[in-house]
Amino acid sequence: MTVEGACRVDVWLWRARFARTRALAARMVEAGAVRLTHAGVQTRLDKPSRSVHVGDVLLFALSGRLREVTVVALGARRGPPEAARALYRTIGSQDGDVASG
Repeated sequence: MTVEGACRVDVWLWRARFARTRALAARMVEAGAVRLTHAGVQTRLDKPSRSVHVGDVLLFALSGRLREVTVVALGARRGPPEAARALYRTIGSQDGDVASG
C-alpha cells in the first residue's frame, strides 16, 4: 500500500483528519480539489492512489476555506486529533468563497 517514505494521498488526508472517511478523501481527490507540490512542481491530483511524501505541500478547499499544508509526517494510523495535527504544518488558509474548477 505504501512505498518507503510515501503514503497514498487519500489515506494521508483521512489520517490527518481533513476527511471523515477515506472514501470522502478519495472523492475530494477525484474531483480535482487537491493540488500537490512535490519537488517544486505543482500538480492537480485526480487519483487517490497518488503518493505524498514528507515535505510535500497540499492545497485544497475545505469548508469554504483554502487550506495549504506541508506534510510533516505520514502517520501509521488514524489517531486522535492531537496526533493528526502532528502530521502537517499549516502554511495558509483563506476565508471566502472557493470556486471549484
